[in-house]
Amino acid sequence: QVQLVESGGGLVQAGDSLRLSCAASGATFRCYAMGWFRQAPGKEREFVAAITWGGGSAFYADTVKGRFTISRDNAKNTVYLQMNSLKPEDTAVYYCAFASKYGFLIAAVGYDSWGQGTQVTVSS
Repeated sequence: QVQLVESGGGLVQAGDSLRLSCAASGATFRCYAMGWFRQAPGKEREFVAAITWGGGSAFYADTVKGRFTISRDNAKNTVYLQMNSLKPEDTAVYYCAFASKYGFLIAAVGYDSWGQGTQVTVSS
């Protein structure tokens, strides 16, 4: 069992930056990858970014490529999402997710555990 706790959300203006953190605890030795998803009101949960725990390979949705950066600190069992040049359309609840095995990392089915989410609101 893995527990995930996100932090770092908030209310910012368009063009600002935020850094989200997700701390994992429990059976973290099983980690293959961690990812970030987001869900805006009335919309489906969508993939944002993912990173493999061993090699550090990163993947991004086209909508955030060039603006967001995912990174991880293996020693702290923490994954980060640096979000720059934020836009109002980035407003959503952001969820951290944990994958214990190789799989389809750009889809929610590829993950075993989820955090409770953190709200990011970008005003225009």
